[in-house]
Amino acid sequence: MKKLFITSILTSCLLAAHADEGMWMLTDLKQQNEVAMQELGLLIPVDSIYNPEGIALKDAVVHFGGGCTGEVISAEGLVLTNHHCGYSSIQQHSSVEHDYLTDGFWAMNRGEELPCKGLTITFIDRIMDVTSYVQAQLQKDPDPQGINYLSPKYLKTVAQRFVQSEGIVLTPGCTLELKAFYGGNKYYAFLKKTYSDIRLVGAPPSSIGKFGADTDNWMWPRHTGDFSLFRIYAAPDGEPAPYSATNMPLRVKRHLNISLQGYKEGDFAFIMGFPGRNWRYMTSDEVEERMQTTNFMRHHMRDARQQVLMEQMLKDDAVRIHYASKYASSANYWKNAIGMNEGLVRLHVLDTKRAQQEALLQRGRELGDTTYQTAFDRIRAIVEKRQPVLYHQQAIQEALVTALDFMRIPNTASLVTALKSKDKERIRTATDSLRMAADKYFASVPYPEVEKLVGKEMLRTYARYIPQEQRIGIFKVINQRFKGDTDAFIDACFEYSIFGSRENFDKFIRKPSLRKINSDWMVLFKYSITDGLLQTAIATLDANRDYNAAHKTWVKGMTELRQANGQPIYPDANSTLRLTYGKVASYSPADGIVNEYYTTLDGVMQKEDPDNWEFVVPDKLKQLWRDKDYGRYALPDGRMPVCFIVDTDNTGGNSGSPVFNAKGELIGTAFDRNYEGLTGDIAFRPSSQRAACVDIRYTLFIIEKYAEASHIIDELSITE
Repeated sequence: MKKLFITSILTSCLLAAHADEGMWMLTDLKQQNEVAMQELGLLIPVDSIYNPEGIALKDAVVHFGGGCTGEVISAEGLVLTNHHCGYSSIQQHSSVEHDYLTDGFWAMNRGEELPCKGLTITFIDRIMDVTSYVQAQLQKDPDPQGINYLSPKYLKTVAQRFVQSEGIVLTPGCTLELKAFYGGNKYYAFLKKTYSDIRLVGAPPSSIGKFGADTDNWMWPRHTGDFSLFRIYAAPDGEPAPYSATNMPLRVKRHLNISLQGYKEGDFAFIMGFPGRNWRYMTSDEVEERMQTTNFMRHHMRDARQQVLMEQMLKDDAVRIHYASKYASSANYWKNAIGMNEGLVRLHVLDTKRAQQEALLQRGRELGDTTYQTAFDRIRAIVEKRQPVLYHQQAIQEALVTALDFMRIPNTASLVTALKSKDKERIRTATDSLRMAADKYFASVPYPEVEKLVGKEMLRTYARYIPQEQRIGIFKVINQRFKGDTDAFIDACFEYSIFGSRENFDKFIRKPSLRKINSDWMVLFKYSITDGLLQTAIATLDANRDYNAAHKTWVKGMTELRQANGQPIYPDANSTLRLTYGKVASYSPADGIVNEYYTTLDGVMQKEDPDNWEFVVPDKLKQLWRDKDYGRYALPDGRMPVCFIVDTDNTGGNSGSPVFNAKGELIGTAFDRNYEGLTGDIAFRPSSQRAACVDIRYTLFIIEKYAEASHIIDELSITE
C-alpha cells in the first residue's frame, strides 16, 4: 500500500509537470521545447527567439542593475523595467523639494534625462556550453578537497583560460562569466557587455507605480502600474563608457515590437529574464530547514524592523524618502517568506518531495546503485547538524546586519595599527582616511534617532529568539555593564561612541587614541556581530562538509529520473538568462472563488482610499477615468486594462521581464507572483502559480495620457 501511495503521488506530480514548468536554458530550446511551445500556440520559430549565429529577441533582453530584468523598446536604447526595479535610482534623485517617488518623473527631452550613479545594464552576447572544457580543466588541476567544481574563484580562473584558448577579445565593458549548473554536472559561459551610463527617463508616481504597496504585494488581483523607463548611453563608437556629457544614446542591435492587440484566456505567452534563485532539487529535510530558519527569521525580524520604520516614515517626508527603498526591499521578501511557508503546508509540498525522493531511491535499488541512497543519507545528516547553526546565523544576519544601518561604521583597523606604530606620518594618513570614511558614513545615516529606535527593537527581537547562552559576545557586556538593558546599551552607543554623532567623531579625530577605540561601544558591537557571523560560518562549513558532492549526485539522479519518465530537464535558477512559457490563465485559489486573468482601471477606483497611502489615486488619473480618455489603449468594451496573469514559471529576478505573445511581440512586463504561488521557488504548481504582469497598454496610456510624454511614444515600434 505504501508503494502504491508513493507511486500515486509521484504520478500526479509528474502529470502536473506540464511543458510550461521550467526556467529553460535558451541553448536547450531547439531540442527540448520547440515542439511543446508550438503545440501550445507559438507562431514563430525558436530561432527568432534565440539564435547563436544571429540577432534574435534575446538580444533585446537585459540584466537590469544585476537583480532585475529589462527590455529594450526603442532603437535608441530605451529600456523598460519595473518601477520597483528602478526604485533606488528614482530615490537617488529625490528630495523633499523634488520628490520623484511621490510625484513621478518625466524627462521631456534628452537633456533632462538623469544619470543614475552605480546603475548598470548588461547584454548577453553569447552563451556557450563549456562542460567538456571545465571537466578537462578539473582533471588537470587536482582538487583534494573536492570543491573546485563549484568554486567561483576557481571558475573565474578557468574562464580566463577559456578566453585565451578561444582567442576571445574582451573589450572594455565585456566579461566572460562561467557558472555551474545542475549542482556542478554542467557548465555554461556567458559573454556579457555591461553599460554604466544609464539615465532615468520616466517613472510614474508611487501612487501608480507602487499602488497597493505592501497590502497588495504578492497578491492577485493587482492594479499596479509597476514600470519605469531608462536609457542606455555609450561612447560615440557605441562601446560602454563611464558617464560623460559627450556620450550618446546606444544604437541597439535589436529592440522589441509592441502589440496593442491584447490577449484572451488561454493565449500562449512566454517570458525571458534573469530569475535569481530557486531550489527545485531540495530534499524534504532541506525544505523543512528552509521553513524553520531562513523563512522564519525573515518573517519575524523584518516584521519588527518594518513596524518601527513605517511609523517614522509616516511622520516625516525626509525620513520616508531616505528609507523608502530599504523598506520596500525588506518588505518584499518578508511577505514572500510568510506566503511560502503557508503554501508549503497548504499544498502538502513535503509529501510531494518525499514521494519524489522515494521514487529515486527505489530506482537506485532496482538498478543496484547505492550512490543515491548514500547521497540522501549524507544530506539528511548534514541538515540535522547545521540547522541550529543556520537558525542563529539567520538571526544575526536579519536582526543585526541587514537591519542596522548604523553598524556600517568605518573600519578603524588601519588607525589602530598606525597608533600602535607611533609613526606620525602613518597616523596622519590613517586619520585622513578615517575622516573621509566617516564623512560617507554620517551622510548615509542622517537620522540617528530612527537608527536608535530600530537598534533597540532589533536587539530585543534577537534576544527573544536566541537563548542567553548562545547570543553573540556583546550580550555579556550588556549584562555586566547595563544589567541586561539592551535599550540602555543602544543609548550609550549613540551618546558616547565616536560614531554616535558627528560631534563625537570630530572630537575624537582631533586627538585619536587606542584606549578610546578599544572601549568604543559601537566598535565593540560591530566586532561582536562580525565574530558571531564568523563563528556560525565556521560551524556551518564544518556541518556542510561533503554537502556539494552529495547534492551533485542527488541532482544528477533526479534529472535522470525525469529523463527516464520522458520529461525535459532544466537547472535551478542562478541569475542567468532563461525562458519560461505558458498561457494567459485565470485560477481558483479556493472553492467558489475564481480570479480572472486581467484587471482594469475600474478596480483602481474601487480600491481607492485617500486616507491610506497605499491606495491613494492621483486626481489626474481619476479624471482620465471619468472621461474614459484612454485613446487607442482601451479594451473593445471601453475599459482600460491594467494587469494580467500568465501561468509561467517565474521567481525573483524576473521582475521587469518582457512578456511576449505568440508572435514574439511585447504585451506586458512581469512584476510579481501571486500569494498562492510562492511555493514555486521549491515546487512549481501550474494550477495555482501565476506571474502578475503590467499590461503594455496601461504603461503606454500612463506615458501618453497621464504624463503627456508623447515624444516617448513616438520612438516606439507599435502594432495596432
